[in-house]
Amino acid sequence: MQPAAGNAQCPGLPTTITFVAALLTVRLFGMVQAPPAQVFEVMTDPEQVAEWWGPDGFTCPEVTLDLRVGGAYRIAMQPPDGELFHLTGTYIEVEPPSRLAYTFRWEPPHPDDRENVARIALRGRDGATEVELNHGPFATEARRELHKAGWTDTLVRLASYVAPA
Repeated sequence: MQPAAGNAQCPGLPTTITFVAALLTVRLFGMVQAPPAQVFEVMTDPEQVAEWWGPDGFTCPEVTLDLRVGGAYRIAMQPPDGELFHLTGTYIEVEPPSRLAYTFRWEPPHPDDRENVARIALRGRDGATEVELNHGPFATEARRELHKAGWTDTLVRLASYVAPA
């Protein structure tokens, strides 16, 4: 393929066409056997978040949430093998008991990480709650897959915490 003969704004320069890759996002759905108000409370009470947040095997020794639009949050996460790190951000949407959205940033960040947004919708379904998570965009497929696995574990832990077997 040959470049175009020119560019209307810069005559004589070849025209370059670039493709923008699809946004790398995570979209997950899960069911929690409790009404939305209870699920929202469990997702926004620091003491309860510390009990279930994170992938399987992780603990959260410190959780600080300022639950209001513009309020900050910080979650200390301890992997089973590894050093403590933090998840931080700012709430951009707080609508009890149906919606939460917040910026999402790691401290310290991985070189392929960038701040992005997690959006959670809670919908009542016959006494239970459907949880919809949308998170992204991510810089790489690898980071998206890592977060997909982490969120999958986290939603399972949330459901188990709210309605133990």
